[in-house]
Amino acid sequence: MGGFFGIASKQDCMMDVFFGVDYHSHLGTRRGGMAAWDKEIGLQRKIHSIENSPFRTKFEHIFDEMQGTSVIGCISDSDPQPLLIRSKLGTFALTTVGIVNNSDQLIQDYMEHGGHFDAMTGGKINANELIASLISLKSNFVEGIQFVQEVVEGTANILILTDEGHLIAARDKLGRIPVQIGKNEDGYCASFEEFAFTKLGFEKVCELGPGEIVELTSDSMTQLAAPGTEMRMCAFLWSYYGYPTSTYEGINVEAMRYRNGAAIAERDMEQGRTMEIDYVGGVPDSGTPHAIGYANRTGKSFARAFIKYTPTWSRSFTPARQSDRKKVAKMKQIPVHELIKDKNLLFVDDSIVRGTQLQETVDFLYENGAKSVHMRSACPPIMYGCKYLNFSRSTSDMDLISRRVIVELEGEEGLKHIEEYADGNTERGKAMRAAIRDKFKFDSLGFQTVDGVIKAIGMDKCKLCTYCWNGKE
Repeated sequence: MGGFFGIASKQDCMMDVFFGVDYHSHLGTRRGGMAAWDKEIGLQRKIHSIENSPFRTKFEHIFDEMQGTSVIGCISDSDPQPLLIRSKLGTFALTTVGIVNNSDQLIQDYMEHGGHFDAMTGGKINANELIASLISLKSNFVEGIQFVQEVVEGTANILILTDEGHLIAARDKLGRIPVQIGKNEDGYCASFEEFAFTKLGFEKVCELGPGEIVELTSDSMTQLAAPGTEMRMCAFLWSYYGYPTSTYEGINVEAMRYRNGAAIAERDMEQGRTMEIDYVGGVPDSGTPHAIGYANRTGKSFARAFIKYTPTWSRSFTPARQSDRKKVAKMKQIPVHELIKDKNLLFVDDSIVRGTQLQETVDFLYENGAKSVHMRSACPPIMYGCKYLNFSRSTSDMDLISRRVIVELEGEEGLKHIEEYADGNTERGKAMRAAIRDKFKFDSLGFQTVDGVIKAIGMDKCKLCTYCWNGKE
């Protein structure tokens, strides 16, 4: 997906932005970038690949290369950014979080008689360049950003650094992901993650509302566009992508996951699914707090039956060959034999998407002597690839284990009954879950419900996007 962080300050703020961006590393693994404005030098920019090494190692020399009192940076799982743009609005740096699904149509409709785009590999257009060009069609940044929010199919959170050293931050019109504002004695900051700036000594000022636009200088925050009333915050942020210390709309991720795990346990107990379990554990890392909630509610012992080796495998290193990917996955997992051999284990995973890594985990547990392996998903079955955020590199809904199993059960005809398959109380829903259970050799399998996730989050249902689970925007 990705995240951004920026500061407008009275002092050089390269170091603070360096750390602030680094605190977004859980949101992306492909590229990192920084842009700075200095009164004497003007705008500067650096972008590096971070696919096989962390942001901090690629940017540790940035202080010798750039300086500035206004700085923005990003972690990106998509296109290279930030970009430096020269237009009728002036020269500016821009970074975004989200996805543009209708690039070709936008170019045809609005760029046919002006502007050109550098094609990337495969002829793909950099979405940030397209967004910058659309903004530049209008007479000022506010009109341009609002134009983007109206015509883009997808999502666009936007952070701009102007040639005057001002920051302009805009949240997507439906607020699918956050933009948070902080303040210290030297200036203001904008960030995806609140904890990224509180660790740097900033106090939270606000979380922008849907479609809200603000301008930040070292001395002030000015609202340029008021927030809308309609919101569709991504519910999956709390289940998976959000860091444990993250708080969105006043709701902490770790606390939500405890509540969610407890709710899954309550449902198991109500349905009489109180099987013999020696230990409850989480599929690391984001499954762990859900498992703690489950264990606390059932009174079963929590244990980490295997540990992910993070000193050298902290990154999501993904070799091209499947055989190599399996080897890497195996090398990451270190068993605690005393907690696995001849034990009945129940694991909670944050979600079951494609199932490839989960299959390898289950095989690993049985290879190390597990007596039985029960699995609970903290999310409902994922039935639709997200079209609003760049959550996955999957290119087809058929990458999803739920879709593949439906076709195995009923052929293409089954895809006409997605709603039934999503509901675990229907015959089709039960059949899909049983097929997934048997495919992975689980002794039992359970999924959280959409209503269960919503209750654990604690927001109004109408303010949450649950598209990936039920196709409802």
